[in-house]
Amino acid sequence: MNEDEIILMADASGLSYYGMGKDRNKFLHYLEAFAALVAEREREACAKTADEHMQESEGKSFGVGNAIRARGNT
Repeated sequence: MNEDEIILMADASGLSYYGMGKDRNKFLHYLEAFAALVAEREREACAKTADEHMQESEGKSFGVGNAIRARGNT
């Protein structure tokens, strides 16, 4: 996610109305940090689901969970 996408989501949720007024740059910094934490948690949940699914498929791992986790490094 880039800053513009995060701002659009903050606007859509109504969150920007609470934080954009006083110190916009500080608010955006913390909003971006929060968005990164949420994305990381969601990636890990998806990766764990993929890992579990692969374990149920006779142990054939295609690295799907690792591929999902790697998206956080791009």
